[in-house]
Amino acid sequence: MKQISTRFTMAVHILSIIAVSSNEVTSDYIAGSVNTNPVVIRRLIGMLKKAGLVDVRPGVGGAFLLRSPEDITLLDIYRAVNLIEDNRLFGMHEESNVLCLVGRSIEKVLQSELNEAQAAMEQRLGQTTISQLAARFE
Repeated sequence: MKQISTRFTMAVHILSIIAVSSNEVTSDYIAGSVNTNPVVIRRLIGMLKKAGLVDVRPGVGGAFLLRSPEDITLLDIYRAVNLIEDNRLFGMHEESNVLCLVGRSIEKVLQSELNEAQAAMEQRLGQTTISQLAARFE
């Protein structure tokens, strides 16, 4: 089974570390917490920067939030790092057999269900902020 990219959960981890740290944090420090290569962290930080969520001081300055943790939702993060085709979370197989009852109708029948599922997920992600998550860290 193919999962949604781990970019999302790693990006949440990155922004959470930045939010709870009293100083700007480096990609090496973040990579230690995420337990991944700093290159992966820098790539994700680049995506978050492009989305206007973080910025980075050159050299060893580190990353910092451009918006308050109360103003960054999980949906903001999801949209920043999950590159989905045609803004569709669920992909459809192509070239079904049009001579088959199911094959000629499956995309039309299933797509509205998938669109509603994606909308529900996005609505839920929009309700949670980095600040709310940070308050639950022990």
